[in-house]
Amino acid sequence: MSRCIDNKNLEILVQQCLDEFYRRRIEKLDGLKLKDALKRKNPYLFRAIGMAEASEIVEQLLAAYMSSSDEGIFGDAFFEPVAKHVSAGKVSPSEGVDIAIETSASYTAIAVKSGPSVFNAQSKRRQNDEFMAVRSRLLKLHKRFEAVVGYCYGCKVSRTSSSRIFIELAGQTFWQKLTGDSEFYLRLMAAMKDAPLRHKAKFQESWSNAVNRFTRDFTCEFCCPDGAIDWEKLVTFNSGCKDS
Repeated sequence: MSRCIDNKNLEILVQQCLDEFYRRRIEKLDGLKLKDALKRKNPYLFRAIGMAEASEIVEQLLAAYMSSSDEGIFGDAFFEPVAKHVSAGKVSPSEGVDIAIETSASYTAIAVKSGPSVFNAQSKRRQNDEFMAVRSRLLKLHKRFEAVVGYCYGCKVSRTSSSRIFIELAGQTFWQKLTGDSEFYLRLMAAMKDAPLRHKAKFQESWSNAVNRFTRDFTCEFCCPDGAIDWEKLVTFNSGCKDS
């Protein structure tokens, strides 16, 4: 399953994917609204850990939101495009399968995931059903069928079992399976070079604007005239019964 890509072309591919990652990241941050973020956070926890400044709450809101959002954006904008480009396979038309690698004797269906922690038990059951549907459609080909869930980072390796037909590979093992290159996971990191630093300045500008925007809105909406946080108003917004 080897499809060699030289360092120069890998760097070009990585730069393109990073451009798209930061474009989506900044777009997400610029479009975020304070109240949408507050609805998903725990106001009791803010109070319990002693937060007393609007800016402190805002910084934590934004950091938590971007941390969870970044994982999904990076998977879609970086990991998945890279995996599809460097594999020896083709983009699969089957639901739940990202890459299909077919030879005269075998058919390998691969689902690309960002990391092991984002794939829960319910997701695994659904993924197994999708692999089984693909296998059923391919029975007439009389080829050995292999189903793989590949995690782009981590160290997880697991085999098929009585309850599932797919194996799980992560990090170096997954990238080697995909490319035939045992060092590809290291080459992928090296190919980023200084691109993140070049993108960071523009992202920081959007981050600062978001902090200022959120702090202004929070102060107007959820602070008393003397500047203290109006906890009753905040928890009512977050957890109070809404009129139907």
